Amino acid sequence: MTIQTSPSFISIRGLTKSFGSFQALKGIDLDISRGEFVCFLGPSGCGKTTLLRAIAGLDLQNGGTIEMGGRDVSHAAPFERDFGIVFQSYALFPNLTVADNIGYGLVNLRRPAREIAERVEELLALVGLPDQGRKYPIQLSGGQQQRVALARAIATSPELLLLDEPLSALDAKVRLRLRDEMRSLQQRLGVTTIMVTHDQEEALALADRIVVMSDGRVEQVGSPEEIYRRPATPFVADFVGHMTFLDAVVTGPGRVKVGELDLIVANATPFAVGTPVRLAMRPEEVRTRSITADTPNRFDATIGDLSFLGSFCRAHLEPTNSRSTRIAADFSANAMRDLGLAPGQTRSVAFPPEALHVFAGAAR
Repeated sequence: MTIQTSPSFISIRGLTKSFGSFQALKGIDLDISRGEFVCFLGPSGCGKTTLLRAIAGLDLQNGGTIEMGGRDVSHAAPFERDFGIVFQSYALFPNLTVADNIGYGLVNLRRPAREIAERVEELLALVGLPDQGRKYPIQLSGGQQQRVALARAIATSPELLLLDEPLSALDAKVRLRLRDEMRSLQQRLGVTTIMVTHDQEEALALADRIVVMSDGRVEQVGSPEEIYRRPATPFVADFVGHMTFLDAVVTGPGRVKVGELDLIVANATPFAVGTPVRLAMRPEEVRTRSITADTPNRFDATIGDLSFLGSFCRAHLEPTNSRSTRIAADFSANAMRDLGLAPGQTRSVAFPPEALHVFAGAAR
């Protein structure tokens, strides 16, 4: 799968990487524009960290090329690639103060002491730790340590910032706050950033574009909205957000049948009549308000079990004329209150035709 963006700052072609008999990357093609925030998203073992490390030169690929800023860095050493990196474990030097940790790269570049001190002071203020320079890492919280690691990574003003699951070791509230701060910082600096994550919410909130990976391959590249609203494959649909998959059969142009339900789908499908397909839909797209006799894809369903999930409840619906079919539906707190929804009720619901996705093959 080749993705073209213009202008391209990082260009990857045919990248492969094997560890013994295991092939971790299987011909990756990818372009990343200067100043973009890109997330590599996928389950454990999909190849996202291997791809990041190949870009950094920490694990050289077996085949393919990597260009950065028009320069072939396929076999360049890490120090020749001009990047900063932040790891999940922070990797701060425990015997150095916060200020010395941040200035470490500048010392190695033999910058003047006054310049280093000014740059460290600037970065401490930038990451919200102006008075912490004399402390040691052990004296800081996890969130503060990660800010120090981020400041150290950008101290030398690299062209590329690499983030390897930098927030996964933090608790939920700190992770959310630092996520917002990280995005704001990246936008102010304009530095090209690649982040590896398995957290779909994190990727949707942070990225300009998401690279969804599976089994060493790129499944789809697109904006967060494209990935969520228009998944290209069943894997993407299932991995990003929650999706109900149903067995269906094509009955005509823009029409499918699920059990006894005849449904209209907005997007024309290339499948012949009688072809088994997978019909997919997100739970929040199920309509339960303002339904009339003319509403497309209207049917009656019984509410099964309800799970309280804070701002909404997830229900499982059973169409009255197709009891073997179970459909997940999310009802907002307002809908629960206004409509008095409860298990055992039978209500009219509808599938908006534009919210239905049709994929090849039968549901699994």
